[in-house]
Order: sequence, then structure tokens, then C-alpha cells
Amino acid sequence: MNEAEEHERLLAELKTIAIIPVYGESDAIGTVLERFEPGYVDEICVVADKPGVVTLGAIEEAGGRIRVPIKTIQNPVRNGIGFAIRQGYKYALENRFELIVIMAGNSKDDPREIPRLTTPILEEGYDYVQGSRFLSGGRREKNPFLRSIFTRVFPYVWSFMTGVRCTEVTNGFRAYKASIVEDSRINVWQSWLDNYELEYYLHYKVLTLGYKFTERPVSKDYSAMKDKKYSHISPSKDWWQIVGPLFLLRLGVKK
Repeated sequence: MNEAEEHERLLAELKTIAIIPVYGESDAIGTVLERFEPGYVDEICVVADKPGVVTLGAIEEAGGRIRVPIKTIQNPVRNGIGFAIRQGYKYALENRFELIVIMAGNSKDDPREIPRLTTPILEEGYDYVQGSRFLSGGRREKNPFLRSIFTRVFPYVWSFMTGVRCTEVTNGFRAYKASIVEDSRINVWQSWLDNYELEYYLHYKVLTLGYKFTERPVSKDYSAMKDKKYSHISPSKDWWQIVGPLFLLRLGVKK
């Protein structure tokens, strides 16, 4: 029994969905989708903000090649990554998915590593698994220099302010039980979480509410982004969306 088959056996215990937010025109989503094999997840939900014909064509073409169902949610305008992920949550909860995987749609994350994140939940009873490029077994490929410094230093701030050791915070490749989203102490539906804030909000809540948390090594590969914009994040404009939630929640300004 290979890894995918073994993982498929475990997945029979929890209905699993991968939520992939994408924005604008990109053919990379096709490459990502074609790396999925049966046994990684039961379904893929692509939430596309302002998609172009190339993006939609890549999704449709990949859907005809892989053996994993794809649900596509289209938004005519850019609502923000947090808003898009929440649309994925809504679809997941309405369809009774029990395990959620979040990953990038621009080929920086590899679907073939999904079992690294979901197996600890399926076999070891974890609630939330964060992917880390910095753990032994993780890999960094062509990561931008300044971003590499920030992603290395920022977890130390989180570790200090939450009391939970973190090696990775900014990596959006993670998996968790859908029941976390329904926790009455957690409100992911707040409008201030429409952008990058959502992921840091949820991460903080998981670390401070006693959920069983761990990290597992994954890859973060920017090599395919050589001639493309490697991120939609603008450091001068979006930095507070990334840094702010930790301080706003720690100080009780936001709940």
C-alpha cells in the first residue's frame, strides 16, 4: 500500500476538503490541481476572486484530468483572501466536511505534502497542524530574501506572546478540524478579517484556547515565480494585516 492509498484509508474517518483561494489571472492553479491524487482530500474548493479566462480555463482543464472533484466559487471583484477562505468554510460546513486543508494556488505549496499535515490529525488526535519550512525535513526554494528574514523572526514574537513555540506563522499551508471554525469562542465571520488578518486571527485563537497544536515540515517553493509576482502582499500596505491581529487580540482590542 503506497502513501496515497494509506492516507485514503485514514481519510475515510474524516471527510476532507482543500480550500484554495486564488486571485486574478493565473495558470499556476492548473499545475497545483494536477498534483492532486485520490486519497489526499475528498474534494477541492477553489475560490477565485476576479478570475480571468486563463484561470478558469486552467481549473476546467485540470478538472478533466484528475480524479478529485473540484468546486469553483467565482467572485467578480477582489474581496480579499480572508473573505475567500470564509466562502470555502461556508461551503465546507454546508456539505459536512470535517477536516480542512488551506493552501496556496500559485504552486508554492505542493498537494503531495498534504498527508504530512492531515496524518497527525487522523492518527495522533491533533486539532490543527501548521506547515513549516523551517523544521527538519522542510524545504525552502528561491524564497525572497527580505521575506525569508521576516518569516524567520516573526515566529519568535508569536512564541513570546502566546507561550506556544512556533517556527512558522506566515505559511498558509495548514490543516485543521472544521469544528474549530464553529467554536463559539471564535468568530471568523467578522468583517475586519476579510484580508490577511483571518489566518493570523485563527492561528492565535488555536494557540490560546487550548487546541492540540503541532507543526510539520513542508516545502515553500518560489522557483516557479521567477518571471511572475511572487505574492499579492504589498509590504507597505498589507503589513498591519499580518502583524496587527497578534497585538490586537493580545491587548483585547479585538475578539
